[in-house]
This record gives sequence, C-alpha cells and structure tokens, in this order.
Amino acid sequence: VSTGRANCPYYAKAELLADYLQANLPDFRVHKITQHPDRWEQWLRDLCEMNGWQHRQSPIIWRELLDRGGKGLLLGGVNDFLEYAQHYYGITSMMLSEEMLDIAEENLQALVETEKEEEEIRNLTNPLQIWITSASAPICYQLIPLLANGEVFGMTTEISIHLLDTDEFKNDLCGIVMEVEDMAFPLLRSISEHTEINKAFLQADIIIVLDDILLKREVQSLENYIRKVSEICYVYAPLIEKNAKKEVRVISAGKTFVNLKAMMIITYGPSINPENVIAVATSWETAAKAMLARKLNMNAAGVKDVIVWGNITGCHYIDLSHTKIYGCDSAVWGPANFSRPLMNLIYDSEWIHSEFLSARSSLRSRVCHCAAMLPAHAVATVLRYWFHGSPSGEIVSVGILSEGQFCIPEGIVFSMPVRFQNGSWEVMTELEINETTQEALERLSHDLIQ
Repeated sequence: VSTGRANCPYYAKAELLADYLQANLPDFRVHKITQHPDRWEQWLRDLCEMNGWQHRQSPIIWRELLDRGGKGLLLGGVNDFLEYAQHYYGITSMMLSEEMLDIAEENLQALVETEKEEEEIRNLTNPLQIWITSASAPICYQLIPLLANGEVFGMTTEISIHLLDTDEFKNDLCGIVMEVEDMAFPLLRSISEHTEINKAFLQADIIIVLDDILLKREVQSLENYIRKVSEICYVYAPLIEKNAKKEVRVISAGKTFVNLKAMMIITYGPSINPENVIAVATSWETAAKAMLARKLNMNAAGVKDVIVWGNITGCHYIDLSHTKIYGCDSAVWGPANFSRPLMNLIYDSEWIHSEFLSARSSLRSRVCHCAAMLPAHAVATVLRYWFHGSPSGEIVSVGILSEGQFCIPEGIVFSMPVRFQNGSWEVMTELEINETTQEALERLSHDLIQ
C-alpha cells in the first residue's frame, strides 16, 4: 500500500516503482491512496495512531498480506521502499528529480479534478437541504412549488424541504406536508415539519428566514417589534453556526425587517460568512417594473435595471437613473438589443414623484398589501440567480453587508446593485451615482443606522 501527499515528488517516485513491480510481477499488487496536501498531516497522524507506527513524512508504505489477514507491516518512506525492491526483486528507480516534480504536479491536478467530479455526483445524489422558518406563513405556501419544480436549482438537483415553526402552528405544517407530498414533485426527495428549535437547521444548505407570522402577534411599538426580531435572530444564529453546513446560504425575506434580520444573523453568528447572508429586494424591483410598464403601455419584461437602495422593507429609494427600456412602442425603433433610457420616455416627472416615488405611492401600497405570490417569487428569483447567475449585464438589488461601497457606512446591511455569477455576487461599483441618488443614500444610511 503506497500513500502520500498528492504534490509530493517522493510519493510520485514510489508510485511509479510500485506500478512497474505490479506490471512485471504476477503476484504483486499495489493499492494507492492519494491525499490532498491540506488533509495529509491529519490523515497520517490518525493512521499511525491506529497502527502504532512512527512516521512523519510523505509517502508512507506498508505491506498487507491480504490472503492471511493481520496487521500491516510498515516498510517506511521512499528510500525504505527502494531498498526493499532492490533487495527482494533486484529492481530500483532511476527517476530524475525533474520527472518527479512533473508527476507530482499531475497527481495534484488529477486529485482536484477527481474530487470535483465526486462532489458533483454527490450533489446529484444528496438533495439540497432547505429550511424555511415561520413556514406556516402564506409566503411559504406559495414558495414551495417554485422550489420543487426544478426551475430554481436545475432539473437534475433534488431537494429536501424542512418547515420550521412553533408548536402553535404544527397542524398547519402537517397540512402543508401532506398536500405537497400528494403533488409528487419528481425533484422533491422529502418534506418534513419541525417544531423543536434545538434541532433546527441540521445540515442546511439554504435557510430562508421569513418570521412574518411571529410579528403578527400583539406588539405595541416599533421598538418592541425590533426587539422581537432581534430575539428571534439571537436564537437562530448560534443554531445556524452549530447545525448548518459551513457554507450555508441565508436569505432574509418576507414583508418585515429583512435588513434587520440579515444584520442580526451576521451579528449573532460571527462564524457565518457575511457574503452568504442577503436580504431580498426583488419584490420592489419587479413591482416597480410592472408599474412603469403599465405607464408606457408595454410588456414589463422590457423594463430593466431598476435599483432599490437602503432599507428594503423600511425607508428606501427606487433609483430610475440607470433604468433602460427595450421594445417600447415609440417613434424610435431598433433591434431586440436596442434600449432607451427610461427618463427619455416618461416626460411626466410629476407622476414619477407623486405616484411612483412618494411615501404614499401606489407602488408602496401594492407591495405592502400583496398576499404571498410576489414575495415568494422574489425569493425563488434570487435563489435562481445565486445558483445559476443573473442575466448578463442586468442589475439586481439585494441587501448585503456594506464594506463602504458608494460611500455607504461600513457594517450595515444595505440594499444596493449587484450581479450574480459563478455561485456568488459582486457589487456593481462601476455604476455612476448622480447627486440626487447620493443625497438619498446619505439620508437612508442615517435612517437605517437609527
């Protein structure tokens, strides 16, 4: 048995000599175990402890008489193996140092590629574990079919859904589970209800934090609302750290305090990667696009790049300065990829400021009073972008932990423009911000911090 660090040239030398012996000796068999450099030291310590051996370098080689059983006989390192082969078989290795280094590099590359393939196979056979909090909320009821039909994660990725809520809503959860099971989604491996908080988020790949139901109870003031949200996150965050997978993705969604929930999870869960915690702003984006499309008497799919800044479910600013219009019926026409700035097509500035951007606009009324389909669609859209990338060149708004982009203070969760690609996101810092927007960002930052 020959085992060693993938990028070790001495392991490469021992490996090729063992291959030569196996090819030329009818009763000689070699079993090779290649370890990644990051895991080699721990693996070697565990092996030596189990067998009572003393060995500290790569490779380590031993004999096992498989037809007789018993403990393996340690030969040692590469020099010990060369001596053994010379003594028993009159064969040695004349490999040059340069060849050893080349083969070691190939070994490491092959190991990385093999592990990547195995991970992809595991992803196909092991379902994504998705946890949804306050799962008795109407949003969850609308969200489950969107997650289970294959459009979000792909038509080859199975999922398992875990519905979390309090004992008060156990019957509601059981009803949802039975109904979803009867729908027989081909990609849904399982769905289950949970009311024991200590067992929440076990092996979670994705956590969707709703919690709108909990906030419907009698709370007298905004301060008490905020305290309640913080208490919920104070419980959730350590459980996420303890029970979820290391790179779990957390989505703060719903119709209340999405920035605050994301901020509190990051604060109370310091080992959670802040880049894996985002707040969803897509409901406002899509509703704004639909309202603009109605004004221009066109399809909403032709309205692109509406930006939502600030506190998504609180005081925010809808920025139309980068918004483009495709396929609008106007005096100027062009091919499918031809666009025009929105502000060149809507001349009614009074409508924009009164109907669209004001604190009591019909846009705010529509989003705040929507039942469940809109926020559910928003969560599904953001998850699809996160896993498969957002449309090329398009702007997506999400709440993320600020690092000072656009002069926004660091350390607050603030909605800003991003693009999704390769399973991650990046802030579109190349966008130029006009004076009006910059003033709005300063006002929104102060309000959010307060």
